[in-house]
Amino acid sequence: MKILDWYILKRYLGTFTMLLLLFIPIGITVNLAEKIDKIFEKDVPFIEVVYYYIDFTVYFANLLFPLFLFLSVIWFTSKLANNTEIIAFLSSGVSFNRFLRPYIIGATIVCVAALIMSMYLAPEANEGYNEFKYKYLKHEDVQETKDVYRQINDNEYIYATHFRPKQHTANNFTLEHFEGNQLKFKIKADRLQFNEEDSSYTLIRYEKRFVGARGDKLISKTKLDTILPFEFDALTPVSYIAETLNYAELDDFIEQEKRRGSANINRYQVVAYKRLSLPVSAYILTIIAVSVSAMKRRGGMGVNLAVGISIAFIFVFFDKVFGTIAEQSTFSPLLAVWFPNIVFGVLAVILLRKARR
Repeated sequence: MKILDWYILKRYLGTFTMLLLLFIPIGITVNLAEKIDKIFEKDVPFIEVVYYYIDFTVYFANLLFPLFLFLSVIWFTSKLANNTEIIAFLSSGVSFNRFLRPYIIGATIVCVAALIMSMYLAPEANEGYNEFKYKYLKHEDVQETKDVYRQINDNEYIYATHFRPKQHTANNFTLEHFEGNQLKFKIKADRLQFNEEDSSYTLIRYEKRFVGARGDKLISKTKLDTILPFEFDALTPVSYIAETLNYAELDDFIEQEKRRGSANINRYQVVAYKRLSLPVSAYILTIIAVSVSAMKRRGGMGVNLAVGISIAFIFVFFDKVFGTIAEQSTFSPLLAVWFPNIVFGVLAVILLRKARR
């Protein structure tokens, strides 16, 4: 690489790293100040707090790296512009596309690092982060508790309402057994109780109906202890489970949940698609940042930072809003996740053309 490439690339990676090292301790301090009362109240072991903040560091960096990257490029490129270094580069015969090359190389390095982190490191950190948070800092039920429907194998489906994971109970339980397209029998119970000691189930006001060509046969009991072909915990995955799985595991989990008829498929797909879309945003935000800050402005670096921060927060807003819409509706998760990149990709092309002129 040429001297120009090394000069800009070192500033690109150095400023980005410096911003991460600056803001991560601030994030830890703010989080600790907010949680310190509950940590002392729960008498959390010190080593668990240390592990929690190690996981928090990875979680925080993975979540906000596009914002840090964008601001770091704005910062050092604005300094180059204010020192008239960019004018000197371009006056020496370097085209704007050639000037942009080290930025693209830097974005590629960050993109690969972010991809590895989001695929393998972040899921493990998310698991520790969320488990600590829900164990010591929150009391909410983090499992599905309403209208759970599952296909538990090739022939059987279950449905129940008002799951209570901590009490291992559910109401209005139904199990249907099919052979081909024909319903062979159906089990109903007003209440289902899972017994941990022997992995059995207690069914209250139990009914089993055999469906026959010449009429149905009904068996009913006030109470029945039996074994059923599913595990209770598998029916109610925690809401953050997708964040704790690496990409291959998450892909398998989504296929499994599709077969079971989970109502949270969109939420899991949003998590999967974001693992690819966020690293790609490194290129888009880099081009926008260079295009916005490469020109020397009358207001100096402050104007560039103000414009950059505004664009960055609009990007984050789009990312969060469309992700939430996809999770809570039938809106396509793929389109919702990639929509910010599409919109800002178009903006990047427009700003780049303007910067070239």
